[in-house]
Amino acid sequence: MLILAGLGNPGVEYAKTRHNLGAMAVRACADRWNFGAPRRRFASLAREGEIALPAGGSVRALILEPQTYYNESGRAVAEAMGFFRLSPGDVVVFHDEIDLAPGRVRAKTGGGAAGNNGVRSLIAQIGPDFRRVRLGVGHPGQKDAVMHHVLAPFAKSEAGWVADVLAACADALPFLAAGEDERFQAEVLRLAPAPKLDPRGRRDLEG
Repeated sequence: MLILAGLGNPGVEYAKTRHNLGAMAVRACADRWNFGAPRRRFASLAREGEIALPAGGSVRALILEPQTYYNESGRAVAEAMGFFRLSPGDVVVFHDEIDLAPGRVRAKTGGGAAGNNGVRSLIAQIGPDFRRVRLGVGHPGQKDAVMHHVLAPFAKSEAGWVADVLAACADALPFLAAGEDERFQAEVLRLAPAPKLDPRGRRDLEG
């Protein structure tokens, strides 16, 4: 069993915000691979299904959208891990990342929280050695603007790259399921190249 957890906040008011990009990504994966309907389990919206592997066969997976609010995400993931008796290496967490430019995607295992309170919650609950898919949303430029930035909806001008990244994560998922995280990252970037800088030398992050 593989757990794919997408971080975000519950409620329609947060559904299209940058902080919910992780939840949007796992939902796209569940839809692409025809997972079952969501059920309330493990303080989450949970969907079960199978992901085909590149070399044949498949992996059973549980997709979680924690409903605990972003900063308590670790509690939901730990509950599911305990139920299935899984280790941190069986967990992949999709989350937004302000230290990556919009549209950039990086896969890694372990590390610190880098100021992300959802990741900090996960480290506190299950340790640091889980796998991560970091989805770039860009930095607003000033530290005191970060909270507004991540809790604001994506700008209309960002809709294209957001849709491309979500589709690419879903299409490249077999590599992630096979434990080929670097190949997953390369395939996502191939399918959804990050948007180019505008003529003024910056990315359009405003609404």
